[in-house]
Amino acid sequence: MNNNIDESPELDDELYEHLRIEVPKGQDLLRIDKFLMHFIPNATRSKIQKAAESGDIYVNDVPVKSNYRVKPLDVVRILLAHPPYENRVDPENIPLDIVYEDDALLLINKPPGLVVHPGHGNYTGTLVNALAYHFENLPMNSSERPGLVHRIDKDTSGLLVIAKTEAAMTHLAKQFEAKTSEREYIALVWGNVKEDEGTIEGNIARHVKDRMQMQVFADPEIGKPAVTHYKVLERFGYVTLVSCILETGRTHQIRVHMKHIGHPLFNDERYGGHLILKGTTFTKYKQFIDNCFKILPRQALHAKTLGFVHPTTGEMMRFNTELPDDMKEVIEKWRGYAKSNMAEEEEEA
Repeated sequence: MNNNIDESPELDDELYEHLRIEVPKGQDLLRIDKFLMHFIPNATRSKIQKAAESGDIYVNDVPVKSNYRVKPLDVVRILLAHPPYENRVDPENIPLDIVYEDDALLLINKPPGLVVHPGHGNYTGTLVNALAYHFENLPMNSSERPGLVHRIDKDTSGLLVIAKTEAAMTHLAKQFEAKTSEREYIALVWGNVKEDEGTIEGNIARHVKDRMQMQVFADPEIGKPAVTHYKVLERFGYVTLVSCILETGRTHQIRVHMKHIGHPLFNDERYGGHLILKGTTFTKYKQFIDNCFKILPRQALHAKTLGFVHPTTGEMMRFNTELPDDMKEVIEKWRGYAKSNMAEEEEEA
């Protein structure tokens, strides 16, 4: 999806792009109103049909009706007479946890639940709104978002670097693109991960049927290459604490890669981790899991370490943050649960 304003010379100059989707190769023929429901949160099919009847939905730069069937490699766009609301950034006094700051950049420890930038359904209350309040004249990235060099998901906590100058934005963006930045995440995943460490490789693109998810594809021509290195930190029997180091930075990369090898993140609703995937059928165990989910009402993922070359001084900088309280508490509960299980097994032996 591309949220930049893209005014095609073949179209009315007053039209603004609100949504752009390049249909993947593996897509089955599907009515466009059904197809778009997977991309637009809270949109009803009737609303999408009205947009089509109004001539707002284009495929390959031609307006289409709601019964048009999308096919592989189509370019679907929604074009309206007003700019996207997410391109408007109103300053909001939202507190920031600033880990480090100088004239070129700042490091922020993002809490879970804070959306990084405005988008469909989240036009206010984002990190970008907070940045607009606390800082003036931040440089724009390629998507016209002030200061952002990279992003992490709404319910993922942890470190983000923000550029304060154009030179810093360019320098840092090149490091992320060249895969020279260091990014380590801590995740709690379902299941007992077999290998102590390993590497997951697989192209990532939008899921063919559920467009709110990403998926690993075997076809090298579908999606973008993604590489995740993981290492087991601690085993609790039914769940495992792992360190994940990103070589690339694709959307939902760790969440998708860990699910791909059979270990979805604990309480990751979008990828099925909010279900009890491992363990016993005892009511007591189910209550234990429910309590953990209440303490940690999100996917168990934290961006712990971020390293990069400072754009001005050339110094290698590396920052670490502690796990947030919700993850700490759940990990401690699992640690206690695992110990009590081991004690019971020893007694039985």
